[in-house]
Amino acid sequence: MIFERSLIREFSLVALAVVAVLLALILTRLLILLLGKAAGGEVLPEAVIGLIAFGVLAYMPVLLSIAAFVAVLLTLTRSFRDSEMTVWFTSGLSIAAWVKPVLRFALPMAVVCGVLSLAIAPWSESQSREYRRLLESRDEVSAVTPGVFRESRQADRVFFVDKLSERDDVVNNVFVQSTHGGRLGVMVAQKGFIETAENGDRFVVLVNGRRYEGAPGTLDYRTVDFDRYLLRIEPKEAKKDATPPAKALGTLELLGDPTPHNIAELHWRVALPFSVLLMALFAVPLSFVNPRTGRSWNLVLAVLAYALYNNLLSIFQAWTAQGKVPTWVGLWPVHFAVVAVLAYLLSRQMVSRRWFMPGR
Repeated sequence: MIFERSLIREFSLVALAVVAVLLALILTRLLILLLGKAAGGEVLPEAVIGLIAFGVLAYMPVLLSIAAFVAVLLTLTRSFRDSEMTVWFTSGLSIAAWVKPVLRFALPMAVVCGVLSLAIAPWSESQSREYRRLLESRDEVSAVTPGVFRESRQADRVFFVDKLSERDDVVNNVFVQSTHGGRLGVMVAQKGFIETAENGDRFVVLVNGRRYEGAPGTLDYRTVDFDRYLLRIEPKEAKKDATPPAKALGTLELLGDPTPHNIAELHWRVALPFSVLLMALFAVPLSFVNPRTGRSWNLVLAVLAYALYNNLLSIFQAWTAQGKVPTWVGLWPVHFAVVAVLAYLLSRQMVSRRWFMPGR
């Protein structure tokens, strides 16, 4: 049917635009956050793209839910304002004629959202945590960034390098401050690089420099010039995440360990594809434009309805995790409440078309 095809095409175009805008906002936020950490040496510059990709995948289920709701809402609101609804209902079309294309549009998005929510988003969260764990487990020298003072995790050394040389493995103008046995040592060198011994030990090799050593507050100090000075890098084992959060576990892992927190997370993952369908259908009655109440009143009401629905899902998830709501109940009361309200609004429209007829 031409009517359905044109409507679904408009839904899709609006949804793509909404996803693009929301993705741009999320990418900007993640980029600013991660570039700031990269400048401070907390994240490797080459790891920024990977962490952004993992973050985007984790956000995608929620983005699809918002996009489906906004696409249906804006499209039908435009139809009301352009009086297309008046013509279609006058010609004998019922509300069912609008529900069908909305479902045809929302069902594929719900399926994609379900795959993302149940499989891809947990995997991306797990990979992101593993990536961050490995980055945190780097030795203190690997975390040094040119132009930034970097303190070791034991707070007994401070490193600073001015810039990288033409060779990526060599740095110029190195400063190292260390504290040992109450004595303070300061070393400056023209160059530095990392060297690995045959037994696997790693050293920072300083070339053509000077070492100052003494007790703070006294005149007891000495100066030593050196051609080559070795600082041993203490190895740091990667810490194993013994208890990963529920959102980083796979769906089958949640089912295999049915604790309240895991079941609450499972309910949330199932709720996201349901929210795509429910919110897309809920946008149909919310798109009604009443000239007496203003052209934007329905949009304000729609935003409040979506915020209330999403917040109730979060509240029931927290209550399920805390044991205040039985795990077999979970988030379903929120869905059933939305279905009841939706059925009431749609049945009211089936009885009286005056709801959709401006001016009556």
